[in-house]
Amino acid sequence: MNQIGVLQVCDSLAAGGMERVAINLANALPRDRYRSYLCATRTEGAMAEFVQPHVGQICLRRTGRFDAAAMRRLVSYVRQNDIQILHAHGTSLFLSVVAGAFEPQPLVIWHDHFGRYATEERPVWLYRLAMKRVDSVITVNQALADWARHRLRMPANRVGYIPNFVCEPSNGGKPPVLPGKKGLRIVCVANFRPQKDHLNLLAAMNSVLRVVPDAHLILLGHGTETVCFKQVESEIARNGLKGHVSVLGPRQDVHAVLKGCDLGVLSSASEGLPLALLEYGMAGLPSVATQVGQCEEVLSGGRCGVLVPPRHPQRLAGALLSLLRSAEKRREFGQKLNARVQRVYSSQRVIQQVTEFYEAALARHPRFLTGSAR
Repeated sequence: MNQIGVLQVCDSLAAGGMERVAINLANALPRDRYRSYLCATRTEGAMAEFVQPHVGQICLRRTGRFDAAAMRRLVSYVRQNDIQILHAHGTSLFLSVVAGAFEPQPLVIWHDHFGRYATEERPVWLYRLAMKRVDSVITVNQALADWARHRLRMPANRVGYIPNFVCEPSNGGKPPVLPGKKGLRIVCVANFRPQKDHLNLLAAMNSVLRVVPDAHLILLGHGTETVCFKQVESEIARNGLKGHVSVLGPRQDVHAVLKGCDLGVLSSASEGLPLALLEYGMAGLPSVATQVGQCEEVLSGGRCGVLVPPRHPQRLAGALLSLLRSAEKRREFGQKLNARVQRVYSSQRVIQQVTEFYEAALARHPRFLTGSAR
């Protein structure tokens, strides 16, 4: 059977859930069936070090929305490496569909990670236009799958919700020295973007500290130069939280940090399927999350963690306090979430779903199955 060349395409390799999914897929595709490649259209970034040696890489250094030189580099790379599938993540869709129009006209599969779907509307006409050159769509939650079917008019059998997955670290490393006291460390892994609603979490921490004065919140994430982060900084200062909230920024040792914490939290106003929640589970960390995106599914409707409404700091504070007060509850929820992540969101299970999607697309275009492969 011919090997199939698959190129994961994303705008950058900066720290983020979408970028990590693209890298995880590139690393984990079965090597007896697929040749794996990874393209960053704009820049590389901190996540590049996680790409395994067998994965071919290219960075296009695209400088604008329409960059003819970057397009030529992508088309040339596709031809040289006999790429049959362009797996486009996020807004790299648009560059990928143009590249897919040139010989050898690889299939384009779009992976929709849009976490702001609940708070921001995208231009439907533009995406419908792109769909004319897209074979199929993978989404990170059911709401996005419904959007693709109903708003973009993609055939139902060509749209599928496939969950994100998390890889078990080969070496989690020793937990670093962290601020706060053992048993009272709350951690939030979320880039500083409005939909992550850090302000909701800080408001909840104000209430938590009135009851548990030694509780400590640790924030991990990219974007400490953003307007959103400036608002977070201002809120920390305004409420006198500097001694109770530590910003560690982007980290490469996230799993090790999680192992040194006691409770994970996500306070988002909108989500797809957050990798952070899966990372909490992989680390055996009991978790509190808002009922957005697929968070309820990951936490099994509250059986594997605590769910609260979005934008409701008092409910969030109550959930955090319920776990801070009970080591037994933390242990129970941590074990349950770990078992669920291992069972449902493992790389083996999700990769199988992705490759089934690939094979269905290839079967619709037999020329890729009978043509030559390197």
